[in-house]
Amino acid sequence: MVLVIAENIHVISPKIKEAIKNRDAKTIQEIAVKSQEMGADYIDLNIGPASKEGPAIMEWIVKTVQEVSSLPLFLDTLNVEAIETGLKLCKQKAVINSISCIPERMDALFPLVQKYNAGCVCLLISAQGLPRDNDERGMLAADLIGKAMEYDIPNEDLWFDPFTPPIAFQQDTVKATIESVAMFEEMSPGCKTTCGLSNVSNGLPRELRDILNRTMLIMLKRNGMTSAISDAFDEKIVAISKDKMTDIEQIVWQVMDGNEPAISNLTPEQVEYVKTARVLLGHKLFSPSWLSE
Repeated sequence: MVLVIAENIHVISPKIKEAIKNRDAKTIQEIAVKSQEMGADYIDLNIGPASKEGPAIMEWIVKTVQEVSSLPLFLDTLNVEAIETGLKLCKQKAVINSISCIPERMDALFPLVQKYNAGCVCLLISAQGLPRDNDERGMLAADLIGKAMEYDIPNEDLWFDPFTPPIAFQQDTVKATIESVAMFEEMSPGCKTTCGLSNVSNGLPRELRDILNRTMLIMLKRNGMTSAISDAFDEKIVAISKDKMTDIEQIVWQVMDGNEPAISNLTPEQVEYVKTARVLLGHKLFSPSWLSE
């Protein structure tokens, strides 16, 4: 199984942005309740940079969500003061999302992980940008592990995020991202892994995003991914996470193993997953028409 971290309260959404601006608790609470009802395990509260009112926004949104939901929270903002405000208010163990491999970010946030007994997403991005390959991912992970050790943070509180690139722009790195998941358990036994799942389909039309996100989740799950920040309103994302679509999983895994099933023996839905797996693995060049080819 894969833990579902609901991404649905995100300031990038005009609806959420407006709700935060107007302190519209009803809108936020309806989404939080639905996320829990759909089967989410955590709720990610993404308030963006929040450079001006960060602490006040975080205080309001944490209190608002905790009034109606018993799920633990991910606190997602660049504002360090807002992160600490949220940690003080969380009724359950929270997770900071995220700590990148940038010295000032690590120095500011690892002390908060220790102080509040929190978890943290270790985002494998450095001041130089995205890792070019899995060797660089490993180097960044090692730096984050070393810094966590300075603060006596146990491996179980580290959630490694290899960063999921958009396939429309970085197809060649998607396969490496999928393959990278297995190495984190070796480097930090007992750790967790996660990702912003919908990043893989970023920039594409809605009708293409769902099948990409779902297939990517199946492939990450095969390699040991333990959680995903994903759309809790997508019933199939939740079903895959809860081991309720094992027939589709087996077909995608066959493609991953090089034992692709005969298309003539598959249903139209199964064919879509096979075609999408081919694109994610780089077996077929990405184009927005991959499902119809």
